[in-house]
Amino acid sequence: MQAIGLYEYGGPEVLRVLDLPEPHAGPGEVRVRVHAAAVNPSDTLLRAGVTAPFLEGSPPPWVPGMDVAGVIDEIGPGTDTDLTVGDAVMAMVIPLGTAAGGYAEQVVLPAARVVRAPAGLDHVAAATLPMNSLTALLARDLLALAPGSVLAVTGAAGMLGGYLVQLARHAGLTVVADAAPSDEDLVRSLGAHVVVPRGAEVTGHVLAAFPDGVSAVADTALMGPVLLDAVRDGGTYARFRSPGEPGFKNVESVRDIRIAAVFVPEYTNRPDKLHEILHLAEAGVLTPRVAATLPAAEAPEAHRLLAKGGTRGRLVLTF
Repeated sequence: MQAIGLYEYGGPEVLRVLDLPEPHAGPGEVRVRVHAAAVNPSDTLLRAGVTAPFLEGSPPPWVPGMDVAGVIDEIGPGTDTDLTVGDAVMAMVIPLGTAAGGYAEQVVLPAARVVRAPAGLDHVAAATLPMNSLTALLARDLLALAPGSVLAVTGAAGMLGGYLVQLARHAGLTVVADAAPSDEDLVRSLGAHVVVPRGAEVTGHVLAAFPDGVSAVADTALMGPVLLDAVRDGGTYARFRSPGEPGFKNVESVRDIRIAAVFVPEYTNRPDKLHEILHLAEAGVLTPRVAATLPAAEAPEAHRLLAKGGTRGRLVLTF
């Protein structure tokens, strides 16, 4: 089985083509023949060694990748599932352990973590959905805002921010989102009611539009404490990085503002949430965006492109 992985941490150059033993589905599991794997910032954290503490005891090679789409090609004995061999599916992968990530031709997963791909989407488009959509869905659930509440989203032109804007609009929230001039039309098309300039002055721009402050901020751009001034007393600030990860900024509560930590592995074993993503995508609420596709062997180049910034949509590796 071909996979893309690493034996030592470092820059994109450490990614290499691997020839690994073919995995097989055991009881309660299915095997996905992966046709597409999205490239996410989380993959670069694994490659750079940021997640090394979670891989202690697992010898290399390590295989990144949290998003896959493909076809069921094996079902383990006694597995209770309505999936059948040949079904087009998508899944979020937690790349802990040796050769456990999604950059591989075949991935074995618990059947409950795999769902059919949305009708009408090809493998490449479907691969952009699971992890980022589940993260946005978790943020929506943690914020628990009533319809009519005002949510500010930073990094709205990115995949996570964009999905969050779409979910918030669908939930009946008023959405104010930031954007560079070149991204304003995109962010409006995703559902933002008010678009403000991105950058260091975003808090002032939000307050100019909503002088009493917003109900919550979803800080996918990792701007940190500066955004607390935009939140009304008793509101919520949602952060998307954990201590020790690049871009993490410690945000402490003021004025009874709640700090919500959004950590997508909490939804690893929530098939109901993955099915919700499926239905929202089929209803057109969530719209995948693909920046480019690259053959899996060009994973180092995909990581370089992601590091340059400005990518609109996901880079996707094809197998």
